[in-house]
Formats: sequence, C-alpha cells, structure tokens
Amino acid sequence: MSTSLQRAWESFATMPHFLTLLAVGWALYLLVLGMWIVLQKREPVATLSWLLGLALLPYVGFLIYHVFGPQKIRRNRLRRSHSRASMRSAQIESEQGEAAELVRLGQATTGLPATSSAQVELLVDGAAKYTALLADIARAEHHVHLEYYIYEPDTTGAALRDALVERARAGVRVRVLLDFVGSKASRKFFAPLIEAGGELAWFHPMRFGRIWRRPWTNLRTHRKIVVIDGRIGYTGGMNITDEQDERLRSDAYRDLHMRLVGKSVRVLQLVFAEDWAYATGRRDFLAEVERQTPAADAGPIRTQVLTSGPDSNWEAIHRAHVGAIHAAKQRVWMTTPYFVPGEAAMMALTSAALAGLDVRLLVPKTSDSKLVTLAARSYFGQLLVAGVKIYEYRSRLLHSKTLLVDDHLALIGSANFDHRSFRLNFEVSVLFDDAGMAAALAQYIEREFANAPRVQRGRRRPLLTARLPEALARLCSPLL
Repeated sequence: MSTSLQRAWESFATMPHFLTLLAVGWALYLLVLGMWIVLQKREPVATLSWLLGLALLPYVGFLIYHVFGPQKIRRNRLRRSHSRASMRSAQIESEQGEAAELVRLGQATTGLPATSSAQVELLVDGAAKYTALLADIARAEHHVHLEYYIYEPDTTGAALRDALVERARAGVRVRVLLDFVGSKASRKFFAPLIEAGGELAWFHPMRFGRIWRRPWTNLRTHRKIVVIDGRIGYTGGMNITDEQDERLRSDAYRDLHMRLVGKSVRVLQLVFAEDWAYATGRRDFLAEVERQTPAADAGPIRTQVLTSGPDSNWEAIHRAHVGAIHAAKQRVWMTTPYFVPGEAAMMALTSAALAGLDVRLLVPKTSDSKLVTLAARSYFGQLLVAGVKIYEYRSRLLHSKTLLVDDHLALIGSANFDHRSFRLNFEVSVLFDDAGMAAALAQYIEREFANAPRVQRGRRRPLLTARLPEALARLCSPLL
C-alpha cells in the first residue's frame, strides 16, 4: 500500500472517534443550553423556538443566545423600586370609574400611582405632532426632557435639535436620552446642543469588553417621552424621523401621539427621570427632578401610566391589554403594526369574539418586516373562525398602537402587540378611563377602516405555498 493511501486509511480509521466526540459534545451542548432556556420559564412556543434554532447551530448557538437571548436587569429593577418611592408626593387619585380594577392592576404591576389629566389631545401623524412639539419647546422656561428610540439626523431631527439648541442658549436645561441601537443621530450631530449647555445620554450602549457579562443587544428603550417644564407631556408611537412626517414623505407612517397636561405629566417625568438616572449613573437626579416638577391640580380624565421592560417580571402593559379585553362587555378594537400575540392574548381575543362582542383588529397590509407580517397572518385563521374582524391598512404603513374597550377605556402608547414589546423593550403606554377619550379614539379608528379592507375567510391554503412560511415565521417570532 502506498504511503498516501496508508495515511488516508489511518485518517479514515480515526474518523469514528472524532465523530463520536463531536456527537457527545453536541449532546452535552444541547443539554446545558436546553436546561438554561427551559429555566427561563418562557411560553412553550418561545422555548421551542430557541431550542430548535440553537440545536441547528452547534456551539455558535451558545454565543447567539448569550448575546440575544432573554435576560433580566436585576440592578435596574432594584434602583427603579427605590426611585419610585422618592416621588410619592404625586397623590393617588380616587380609584373610581368603570376600570377601577384595571387601574389597581396597573398600580400593582408598575408601582406608579393612578393620576389624572386636565387635557389630552390626540395628534394624528407627524405634522400635527411635530408642529405642536416645536411650539411648546419654543415656550419652555426651565427644562425640556426627551427620550426616544429612534432619532434620525434628517430634516425632522435637525429642526428639533435646533429648537433645543435655542432653548439651551436661553438657559433652559435640555436633556436628551436616546437608544444606542435605534437612533442614528450621533454625538457629532448633537455637538451644537452640547456646546449650548444641553446634555446627551445613550441608553444601553453595547458592552462587549468582558465576555462573562451578557451584552444589552436586545434590551432597548422603545419609549417616546417629552416633558416640558414638568407641565406638558408627549408620548405615543412616533419617533423623530422624516419617515413619520407626511409633509416630507408621501409614504410616511400613519401614527398616533398624545399631548398631555395635568398631574399625569408628573408620572411621565418620573419615568424619564428613572431612565436618565439609570443611563447616566446620576442617582441625585431623581431628587433634583422632584424639586423641579411643579404641582398640578387634578383633572377630569382618569389616567394610569403603564411601564414595562426587562427590569420587571410582571409584563404590566401585556397584562393591561389582556385584562382590558377580558373586562369588555360590548367591543374590543385594536390597532398595532406588529401582531404576534402570546397564548393569553389569543385566548382573550378569541373568547371575546366567541362571546359575541364586536372584536376588530387593524394591522398594516405589509409592515416593515416581512417576517413579522407572515407571523401575524399565521394567527388570522384562528381569529377569523372565532369571529374576530380583521382589517389590513393599505394606504401607508400603520404604526399606531391602541386598544379601545367599550365606551370608556382607551389604551395608547409605544408598545406593539408582540413578544418584543411586552418582554424585551422598555415601553410606556397610558390607560384612560374616560368616555371622552374613548369616543375620540373610536372616531380615529373608524376613519382608518376606510383605508383597510376586511380580511375574508378563504379556502384552505396549500401547506407548502402559504401556510408553511407563516408557520416558520411564527416559530421564529419569539427570537426577534
């Protein structure tokens, strides 16, 4: 036997040992990683998704889960619990009204007090929001606090930055908190603001320096908050970008924001202050904001600010949605750009429809993520069979996140109806127990139906042409 053939034979002879070692290593990898994932106590579909996905990526899967897998922020949660106790001078309003039980649920899961608003203005689309916001900033006398997931260095972003620079030069304290991943505006873009005395901070910058510390890649602030002089607050679904200004782009997102006046602004201020203190390490900032936030008279609109994020196990905004749907007696109308519900939410929606309530879901015909669009459609069959009316918005990308229940309950905010918003993102939504707010939201949603044909129950679709891609998208959705 030639030397080359002999070497080839010896190499082949040792191959089974290598394959055996590889198989044993893979089995141990699956066992350890599987136990880690199962102990997270997620929903079965999320657990299965991670197990299947990582089983197909031996060893590399461990790194993926280390970077992108679900995690909690214990130190953050502890610090937030202390900070909420520091601003208890915001008096708890009377727990009356038809949604008193839901308000108590919100207080228990967030630690934030029930409050009220003197005025709430719904701002439809970017032109209304940016016009009102710039006007209020121009009148700011003491401080302007902003927190955003996306801040683009475009026409809209430059206009807002310049307005902030003008106020900072006038002696107004300007603080801007941006998500490190979501925002493209750089420190260089904000240099004029910093030179004028403004402050800029980043939420969860990447931390890859120490391999044993899990990075915050998946844990983002999706909140949109502006507080001006502690008297006026803005929150809702809109970021700072030309993509949300119909005056600049004909394909701008269709979205909804709010301008609030009253005691509820104090709670929005607290949410911003906690995030700012956490991002900057300035523990004294909470006491400073407490002193600077003026008192406000109680208003007629019962309001509960809701927050959720990976610093809490309660998923407060998720629970509020499910609780509100279960409490419905007449109707449940919902708008969301991303619809990937968990088991509890699907049970609530289908139960309401089966009980004969008017249950309607408004989603975009096509979202900015093909995977999310397919995942959402994978739920349509079960919803339609139960009697849920589904509408697909077609003129632009629908981006509003709202829930309307009966004639008194309205929920508006930054949270999408999906796993990421309910569990991974830091979100803020506002629950109103008020007939006027419910009527205003109902009017807005009814107008949207004009551009949203209703989805009809069709024939049974072949598995390989339509249902299989949707099933795969649903399986992957918990990994997003």
